[in-house]
Amino acid sequence: MNVKQKHQPAEVRMERDLIGESDASSVGSKRLVLARVAQGSHWVGDGFPVQSLFAYHEPIAKDVSPFLLFDYAAPRSFRPTADRRGVGEHPHRGFETVTIVYAGEVEHRDSAGGSGKIGVGDVQWMTAGSGVVHEEFHGTEFSRQGGLLSMAQLWVNLPAEHKMTKPRYQEILAANIPTVQITEKTRGRVIAGALQDVRGPAQTFTSLNVWDLRTADADHWTLDFAPGHTATIAVLEGEVTVADQRLGPAGLFVLGRDGSSIAIQTSGEAKVLVLSGAPIDEPIVGHGPFVMNTQGEIRQAMLDYQSGRMGHLS
Repeated sequence: MNVKQKHQPAEVRMERDLIGESDASSVGSKRLVLARVAQGSHWVGDGFPVQSLFAYHEPIAKDVSPFLLFDYAAPRSFRPTADRRGVGEHPHRGFETVTIVYAGEVEHRDSAGGSGKIGVGDVQWMTAGSGVVHEEFHGTEFSRQGGLLSMAQLWVNLPAEHKMTKPRYQEILAANIPTVQITEKTRGRVIAGALQDVRGPAQTFTSLNVWDLRTADADHWTLDFAPGHTATIAVLEGEVTVADQRLGPAGLFVLGRDGSSIAIQTSGEAKVLVLSGAPIDEPIVGHGPFVMNTQGEIRQAMLDYQSGRMGHLS
C-alpha cells in the first residue's frame, strides 16, 4: 500500500515520563518505552480504511526497527459491488510489505510477476527490493458478495546491502503457518522467526519475528526475546496490559532493547500482533513508497520509477 499519513497517533509519552526511570524494570525485563492508542483513520485507496500505529518518519523509528510502518484495518463491512476496491498501480523500493488478512480477501499483482489471492489467516510477503510496481484490491468474489474485511500491513526495512535485491513474492497460506500453544487459553501463529523453537515459513533478510497471538479468555503469560532485539506489541482486539499500562484496540506498546522478557495480561478475548527483531542501525531516508539510506538514493528511485525501470502492470 501507499503511505498516507493524515492522522498522527495519540500523544507519545517516553519511558521516563510514562513509568519513571526508577521504576523502569527488574533485571531481565524489557523497559516500556511507549504506550499509546492510534487516533483517527484514513483511507488507503478506496478499499482500506486504516489506523497507522507507527511510521518510519516518527522519533520512535529506532525503537521499532527493523519495522518501518504498521497500518491496521479494523473489521469493516463492505457492501456487494461490481467495482474494484483497493489501491491501483504504485511503486516501492528498499523494503518489504507484509499483509496479514484477518477477514475478507485481498488480491495482489506486481511487475516482477508475483500475484496471488489471500484469505482469512493468509499472509503475503512482498520484497520490493530494487523496485516493483504493484496493486492491491479486494478479492473479486469477496467484492461481489460483500462482507467483513480486516487486515494488517507491515513495512519491513532492508539493510543497505539488500535494498537493491531482486524483488520476490511469498504467498504464505494459513495452513502452512505453525501454531504454538503458549498457555491453555492462548495460542500463537509463527509467521516469521521462531517462538518456543517453532519456526515460521517466511524467508527474511534479517533476524526478526512476527507472532500472531490469540487468547480465548483472561490470561497472562511471558514472552522471551533475543538480547538486544527490539520488541513491539500491537493490540488489535480486546484489552491488554503491559507494565501496568492497559490498552485497547489499535494500542501499541514499544519496548526497549535491553532485557529479554515481558509479562502480558489480557482481561478477556484478545488478538495481539508481536513484532521483534535485530535493529538495523542505518539512516532511514524515505519519500512516500521509497525507503532508502540517502537523499540521492531517493532521487534515483523516483527517476527509475518515472522512467519505467521498475516495470508496469499491463
